[in-house]
Amino acid sequence: MKAWIPNFVTLLNLFCGCAAIVCILDLRFIPAFWFLFAAGWFDFADGLVARALNVSSEHGKELDSLADMVSFGVVPAMIYYVLLLLGANTAPASAAPDLSDPAAIQWSWYAAPALFVALFSALRLAKFNLDTRQSENFIGVATPTSTVYAVGLMLIVATDENWGTHVLQPAILYPSILAMSYLLVSEHPMFSFKLKGFGWAGNETRYIFAAVAICLLILLWTSAFPFIVGVYVLLNLVYPPVAAKPPL
Repeated sequence: MKAWIPNFVTLLNLFCGCAAIVCILDLRFIPAFWFLFAAGWFDFADGLVARALNVSSEHGKELDSLADMVSFGVVPAMIYYVLLLLGANTAPASAAPDLSDPAAIQWSWYAAPALFVALFSALRLAKFNLDTRQSENFIGVATPTSTVYAVGLMLIVATDENWGTHVLQPAILYPSILAMSYLLVSEHPMFSFKLKGFGWAGNETRYIFAAVAICLLILLWTSAFPFIVGVYVLLNLVYPPVAAKPPL
């Protein structure tokens, strides 16, 4: 029975991801953000609970991946999809597009490339489950990082009318979709957020990133998340962590 306690926490992650999708499709972006915030905490907590109870199972690992696929794979794809539809329709951001209108359905094909993020997230999660090199750092961008970027764009649209107009442009959304789809399955090593002790040695990039992220949050608040992810990617490209060798 103890093994089902962390599984229940994982299911809460899945529930919050599903609820976020409903909110996104209804253009209720702020509630969607809070559901995703809760999903992230449940995703973190299930591992803590499993270690505290000293339980582990293959069933739990598979369930965790399925929940992550929804919360951190389908959710960002839905965000891009809805933002592309909003940018293509003349309806204001406060009103949902009328999907019974043939013109709106026609524009749905215009937004279809957003779904590639879900496909590449699935490839990413399958790769992560089998790749023994990712025990300390990541190879490619993790699905939660991809989701933070998409959520950041959503929050800009919800809270900043001026910047939101620019975010809804295809010149921003299409490159974002392509870049995240590539980074999810790339072979670029990316540092994790696990500290190697609390000293500077071995944690230099993590501390630099944390300092820049805090400054961006102070300056930009809810608009900071896409820029924070951008800094994370650039730091890893300029100062990549040492990646583990692939298994023989």
